[in-house]
Order: sequence, then structure tokens, then C-alpha cells
Amino acid sequence: MTPPSFETSLTELRDVLDACRTLAVAVEAAGQAIIASIQRGGKLLSCGNGGSAADALHLAEELVGRYRIERRALPGLCLNADPTAITCICNDYGYEQVFARGVQALGRRGDVLVGFTTSGNSANVIAAFHAAAKLGVTTILLAGRDGGQARGLCQHEIIVPSNNTARIQEIHTLVLHQWLEAIDATPWPEMMP
Repeated sequence: MTPPSFETSLTELRDVLDACRTLAVAVEAAGQAIIASIQRGGKLLSCGNGGSAADALHLAEELVGRYRIERRALPGLCLNADPTAITCICNDYGYEQVFARGVQALGRRGDVLVGFTTSGNSANVIAAFHAAAKLGVTTILLAGRDGGQARGLCQHEIIVPSNNTARIQEIHTLVLHQWLEAIDATPWPEMMP
């Protein structure tokens, strides 16, 4: 198999970016939900599998550390970051429950859960959304394709109009960076409620 040329990949990415202009309102609304949650004393939980796990970790670590400006640490926790918890939960409950158990243990009404799944069909991310809904945790889906089985489960949905996993993940990174830009533009007091 001959890989696509770099120029071909750039052209495909440009076409996906152009198609994503319709997501602007949803991206901004989800970002504001994250900011509002943290301002009220809530936290961000995130999860995903494989490359989406890396995206989930990226989002959480930029809150706890910093993005572009110096500001106080903000509460972000990635549910796929602790290998001991993952192996314990998977061993005792199965992989489908790995993120739901984390939400049940750590999620509180007013928190936000961001689930990354390029297909929208990751059973463990879907289970986490169901667990979050029972607790009053705001849910945000980042998916691609047609949104899969996760479509319609969350208060906020950003579904990248592409079937190419690489392009979907590239847009997910752009979206999480856009949220971090909004977070950096928010004045954060040293002490939170």
C-alpha cells in the first residue's frame, strides 16, 4: 500500500477543517460549560482509548499545569491516566466499566465529563456518559463519523464530519486547544469556591 502524500493529507485536512466551521457554536458552548463548572468549584474529568486517551490526558494536564499563560492550577483529572486503577477495574468489572467506575467514584453534580471516541462507539466511554448522567455531571462528546452510539447521549456534542481517524483526532486537538484558549482568557482567582 502506498501512503498518501503529505500534500494529499494536507488537502484532506483542509477540507475537513472547512467542514468543521459548522461546529463553532457547539465548540464554544462546550468550552463555556467547562469554564462555568470550574468557576462553581467543579472539575473536569476526561477519558478515551488509544489516541483518544492521549487527547483526554492532554486536556486534563493542561488544566492542572498550564496552557499558554501563567495562571492558577485548575482541576482536571484523566480517568485513563492511572494504570493501577485501570487494571483493577478491568480485572474486577471488565473493560466496559473502566471509566464508569471512575466517574462513580470521582464525579459530582456540576462536574464535566469529556469523552473522546473517534467512532462514537467505545462502550466504556458510553458507559461513562451513562454514569455521569445519573450523577448530574455535564457530558461532552468529541467524536467523528456519524457520532456512533454515543450520539444523542450528551448535553454537548462535537462530531467531526470525517471518516478518517487521523483527521478526526487532529480536529479534536484543535477543539481542546480552543477550549484552553478560552480558559486562559478567563480571569481565575487564586482561591476557588
